[in-house]
Amino acid sequence: MTRRFQNLIDGKWVDARSGKTFENRNPAHWDEVVGTFPRSGKEDVDEAVKAAKAAFEKWRLVPAPKRGDILRRVGDLMVARKEELARQMTREMGKVLTETRGDVQEGIDTAYYASSEGRRLFGHTVPSELPDKFNMAMRVPIGVAGIVTPWNFPMAIPTWKIFPALLCGNTVVFKPASDTPATATSLVEILMEAGIPEGVVNIVHGGGGDVGIAIVNHPDVDLISFTGSTSVGKRISEAAASTLKRVSLELGGKNAQIVMDDADLDLALEGVLWGAFGTTGQRCTATSRLILHEKVHDRFLSMLVERAGRLRLGDGLIEGVDVGPCVNEGQQKTVQEYVEVGLNEGARLVLGGKVPRTGGLEKGWFHEPTVFADVKPEHRIAREEIFGPVLSVIKIRTLDEAVTVLNNTIYGLSSSIYTASVNNAFHAIRDIKAGITYINAPTIGAEAHMPFGGVKQTGNGHREGGWTVYDFFSEWKTVYIDYSGGLQRAQIDNYDM
Repeated sequence: MTRRFQNLIDGKWVDARSGKTFENRNPAHWDEVVGTFPRSGKEDVDEAVKAAKAAFEKWRLVPAPKRGDILRRVGDLMVARKEELARQMTREMGKVLTETRGDVQEGIDTAYYASSEGRRLFGHTVPSELPDKFNMAMRVPIGVAGIVTPWNFPMAIPTWKIFPALLCGNTVVFKPASDTPATATSLVEILMEAGIPEGVVNIVHGGGGDVGIAIVNHPDVDLISFTGSTSVGKRISEAAASTLKRVSLELGGKNAQIVMDDADLDLALEGVLWGAFGTTGQRCTATSRLILHEKVHDRFLSMLVERAGRLRLGDGLIEGVDVGPCVNEGQQKTVQEYVEVGLNEGARLVLGGKVPRTGGLEKGWFHEPTVFADVKPEHRIAREEIFGPVLSVIKIRTLDEAVTVLNNTIYGLSSSIYTASVNNAFHAIRDIKAGITYINAPTIGAEAHMPFGGVKQTGNGHREGGWTVYDFFSEWKTVYIDYSGGLQRAQIDNYDM
């Protein structure tokens, strides 16, 4: 029997006020329904925000170490349910089980890191310029956090946002992606089981146009954390500006891997296969461009085509499958449209390029791993985010040219260079315009205790992960304590005229 899921509002599981629902289906087997979910609207968001606002008054007073203790229990519960969560995630978004286990593990790591931050929400004490006066700055909670997350990392990314928000003393209204609502619900169930009080975390299912924008526009939502496309991020920024909400945007990427003529080609090959075709290329950190030095171009391209051609497509729950489906029909169509764009631009298709129609793959939204050669830096397939298993190969002559080509997009998230030269490595670190640079590793994301984010139109300057995210989810409050017994005027009474 298909499970009927609900929203969680003020500690109670409820249907959408409208009574409408939508289906969540397995992208590898589109006839398989994972569950039905509330198709919520503005009125459901209003109820969730009201609950979160009321709960904030008590939650903010819970000592941060105590909030951390709850998140540690969340991590323990996720460890116990890791395999169950991973299999659920593969069913609803498609990536292979090895990857969904890693997705859950990232959530576990984030829980344990956040729990330790409950004892490390450091402030500052500094000397006053006046006698008998004490100065300090400390972190305080902000209020209701609106959390809007994507489908490609349906456990990891929500934990990047929700755990720091809670640790800092905020309450949460959470809208997960409509393609991955089951994993999101499991996360919220774990939070409640770990001891999060009623109303502190609320989940409202539904579309971005109905639920997401209602959260962004709500006057009682104090901050927004969003991960998704650059185009949607711009609309969120514009909408939130009317109430001057604090907004964190983690947006698109067009990441590149440089392979220099002195690189370990076998190592570089492993890197680009994982970077380009892991998660079916559906990562903001996916290696979408491969920039090859002319001296190794032909040899490496041949190695790449041979190895990528052996990648096995299929249901991510099956042992030995390397690449799962696109998340839905629309994403599959987008990938196929970009294949046509590449062909029309004059790029040379050397691998893939088609939607498979046999072997059971026709039941899902699969697309072959695809490689284009003879791509020019100005081609659309070299500049626009595809979010699928399509790799564009560009030939260069020098490191300076490689860096120029890499920087030639509106994005700047992750970047990579394979080289044996320490000088090349440090020039790349200095000159590449990206939030993340890897040396001799692919364009993957960050570890849970390190900042994650990008430059240019990849975001608006905030970072997820590590210690930096706690600055976004807390406010600085400056405190002066004057025990002199008299009026002291800074900049007036402290220096003789």
